[in-house]
Amino acid sequence: MLPEVNKILYCTDLSKNASYAFKYAVYLARQTGAEIHILKVVEELSSDERLTLQSYILNQNSREEFLHQRLNHARDQLQQRLDHFWEVIAPQEQAMRSKIIGCEVVEGYPTQTILKRSKELDCDLIVMGAHEKGWFHTLLGSVAKNVLRESRIPTLIVPRPEKVVTTKQATQKH
Repeated sequence: MLPEVNKILYCTDLSKNASYAFKYAVYLARQTGAEIHILKVVEELSSDERLTLQSYILNQNSREEFLHQRLNHARDQLQQRLDHFWEVIAPQEQAMRSKIIGCEVVEGYPTQTILKRSKELDCDLIVMGAHEKGWFHTLLGSVAKNVLRESRIPTLIVPRPEKVVTTKQATQKH
């Protein structure tokens, strides 16, 4: 017998497809009664990036403020995306908002952070979106591949739709 899905870890990179993948997380939560924890990982700066930052921002407090603002910016973007999602979702789906039990933005290495948080939160399923093609997205796409390969719980990688689907259009389909 397959284990029940009681807690879903939805991971977002705030891309267009991430909103589409979130729709799947909400749908699965509705079908299973699961709760959803939202995670956005802001990738840690490499040692070269930190060295560059130190070269251009000599003041330690200013550097720390810059790093803090990176996380705040990601939090603001995530909140805007969630607000938009809930604004355009069908009225009968609004009750699913109560299934969101946590929403966090953390700095770390994406694959390791996603796997670690899924264990700490005792999640039964990871949901994340696939990425568009291109150099930048190829790098990011490796996160989904690595999570899929290393995860010990089921992981759903939602492919990007054939055409761009607005959240409202996608909601009306289900």
